[in-house]
Amino acid sequence: MRKLKFFLIGLIPGLVIVFFVLNKKGASCSGYLPNSRVIAETLSKEFHYSESFKTEMTSQKIDEKFLKDSIMTKGEINFEKSHAQKKPCPDYVLVYPKKNPRYEVTFEKCDKTSTFNSLKKLR
Repeated sequence: MRKLKFFLIGLIPGLVIVFFVLNKKGASCSGYLPNSRVIAETLSKEFHYSESFKTEMTSQKIDEKFLKDSIMTKGEINFEKSHAQKKPCPDYVLVYPKKNPRYEVTFEKCDKTSTFNSLKKLR
């Protein structure tokens, strides 16, 4: 029982200190899930658009800012429809929003570029 008390006396302040230090630096643990990693890597690359994607963006009145800030950031990768192990450039299907999706985006993530191939309005 005495060892448990000493353990808790050290653990609780340690957790509080780590929480404040990491929170101050803006660190988070959300980037470890596959969905978050794919989206973060895609956003860090140069964007290229296919002609059909550009046409759909124009017809749906979607600009690049909305694509990056909303669709990509708040979307969810459908790994069942995606080919994540494809070489050299895996392709992914992203739906936005996560609940009751309205858009489906298909894109390829290569080493230095992200190529957006199709944009579909689902409803």
